[in-house]
Amino acid sequence: MRKYISFDWALKRLLRNKANYVVLEGFLTELIGQDIKIERFLESEGNKENAHDKHNQVDIMCEDTDGRKIIVEVQYERQYGYFYRMLYGTSKTVTEYIEAGQDYDKVPKVYSINIVYFDLGQGTDYVYHGKQVFRGIHDDDVLKLSARQRELFGGDEPSDLMPEYYVLKVNNFNDVAKDRLDEWVSFLKTGYIPEHPKAKGLAEAREKLRVDSLPDDERRAYIKELERQMVENDVMKSKYIDGKNEGIKEGIEQGIAQGIAQGEHNKSISIARIMKGKNYLFSDIAEMTGLSEDEISAL
Repeated sequence: MRKYISFDWALKRLLRNKANYVVLEGFLTELIGQDIKIERFLESEGNKENAHDKHNQVDIMCEDTDGRKIIVEVQYERQYGYFYRMLYGTSKTVTEYIEAGQDYDKVPKVYSINIVYFDLGQGTDYVYHGKQVFRGIHDDDVLKLSARQRELFGGDEPSDLMPEYYVLKVNNFNDVAKDRLDEWVSFLKTGYIPEHPKAKGLAEAREKLRVDSLPDDERRAYIKELERQMVENDVMKSKYIDGKNEGIKEGIEQGIAQGIAQGEHNKSISIARIMKGKNYLFSDIAEMTGLSEDEISAL
């Protein structure tokens, strides 16, 4: 069993405790490249746990001391529409946290942090960052904020005001940590934390996320969750293998049927050519071979 609890379990059960904010703050600071101090965790329709909890995804929303809203999601199971889910999450957050009648400058800055354990999209990197950029069609220049807008809203570009997205494709990481963010990605993938980590928050994670430091009831719940995940992963793998084998079988059967049909068609064409060469009527050739008179005429 892993020495440290998984990050998704920590998000769900431990990191909401104010004494443990430093762990998540460290991760977000290293990822976003700005100092993040969590003010509070937020509850919305997207992150409330309920009896039908989706198990394979964790929705955490928090607000930092600058009022920025941060969504953190962990996704294990493949979801082809996940990019739409990211868009929906940021859009919902924007609309939830501005009241009717408020000025548009009260729209919160939103960061969407997505930690995925499947191959989302096509790409070889393991950390992707996306934000809105307005680029000139003719001059290829980037639209900036005016001096007055910079004074009112902060930032230099419209993208500084709009949602930003981060995607961590954890399984793409090559297990060689070259910088402080890599130390975090390594932990997300392998559960390993170096003895003297350089990344913010990891030293605290070594202390606070140890499995053997959990209370007995929490440790039992964690082990039970790991067992559940193992069973679920095995079921999904079995379904994938069964589906793949069934697809191969159907493909072979279809190929054989198509081959037989093509062979019969080719045979009919050969007979039609011979009969046409002997000046048989097209109607007789059609009756004998099943070809249309147009097909026979084209031979």
